[in-house]
Amino acid sequence: MNKLDLSPSCSMEKKDSEPKWEAKVSTRLEKASADQIFCLFKDFFGLHKWFPSLSTSYGIHGENGEVGCIRYCTGFSLRPPESDRTSTGEAPVSVWSKERLMGINPIERILSYEIVDSNIGFNSYFSTVRIVPDEVDGLNGCVIEWCITVDPVEGMRLEDLINKYDAGLQGMAKNMEDALPPS
Repeated sequence: MNKLDLSPSCSMEKKDSEPKWEAKVSTRLEKASADQIFCLFKDFFGLHKWFPSLSTSYGIHGENGEVGCIRYCTGFSLRPPESDRTSTGEAPVSVWSKERLMGINPIERILSYEIVDSNIGFNSYFSTVRIVPDEVDGLNGCVIEWCITVDPVEGMRLEDLINKYDAGLQGMAKNMEDALPPS
């Protein structure tokens, strides 16, 4: 089950005078504990192992998992530019981003990062991922919550951005859960 939330309650970014888009997507994993999933997330340079549209993710500054480290990611766009769209829909476009780890709390299982440079069209992008234990019927499970704060993206609606992030989170959660040894 997944949940979409348009509330600003998950923002950890300092507010300024420009309005921001804020959203939260989440999903529940039934076969993985919060600690198991957070161990995969704290490999900040290894996001491509889990996120469906990333082909590459590697460190370009600092030590993996240390605040201030920067990863370089390449993959496919959330949306291609108008010139790259075909009559049958949207074709994937190669994109890149540089993302800095802003905070990590292994006790609370929280990781925050920002995009410092990209060709995606995001400005002032800040994101927080939280892994929350969610025991149901005596079984270990967890919920991944992904909060996003970004300046409005030209040519895109907030709902479309949320749907893309939700689809990415669902794919990432499945990949992570499938990679864990059976319990």
